[in-house]
Amino acid sequence: MNDEPRTDEALMLAYRDGDADAFEALYGRWRGRLYRYLAHQLPGQADEVFQDVWLRVVGARKGYEVTARFSTWLFRIAHNRLMDHYRGRSRNVVTLYEAGFVDGSPGDEDPAGSLPAPENESPPAMLERKELAGRILAALATLPEPQREAFLLAEEAGMGLEEIAAATGVGRETAKSRLRYAVARLRAALAGLRDERVPLDG
Repeated sequence: MNDEPRTDEALMLAYRDGDADAFEALYGRWRGRLYRYLAHQLPGQADEVFQDVWLRVVGARKGYEVTARFSTWLFRIAHNRLMDHYRGRSRNVVTLYEAGFVDGSPGDEDPAGSLPAPENESPPAMLERKELAGRILAALATLPEPQREAFLLAEEAGMGLEEIAAATGVGRETAKSRLRYAVARLRAALAGLRDERVPLDG
């Protein structure tokens, strides 16, 4: 008996063929990451869009074929739904996407290690980590939407550059630039936090 969990793609194919439990498994795997992606893009407005994305997944099940990873397919649906939302409410945001916006200061191209792990679990370290998380979230909220989306797709969906490009419908270099600038701005925010620290013995 094979106890290996089924891949996302296998689950979606099973759901396409009528296995409702396969959908429940997919939903359980991806609901948290998808919701966080949307919540950071649409503060206070994510619920409706989140539900609509899953309704579109359900509606598209009969025509589903494996042409990419399920996550790329799912977040492409989410990206398209975001664009619909922006078109109805904020033309300026859509313009950023259409212009291939990558504004920002050059930074390291590799996002790995941009958010340092805590050294221990002592109360001061936990407090510092909480403060760090708050600063990161605040900095994330200030990013232009295309940059924030690229960062969230990398962090929440675990996507590489090719997948981010496929999910958002842009070229690899545009996706790379957006991610690079997002990471550079977040690192600058972290550097600012370090500069503001006051020594406990001072």
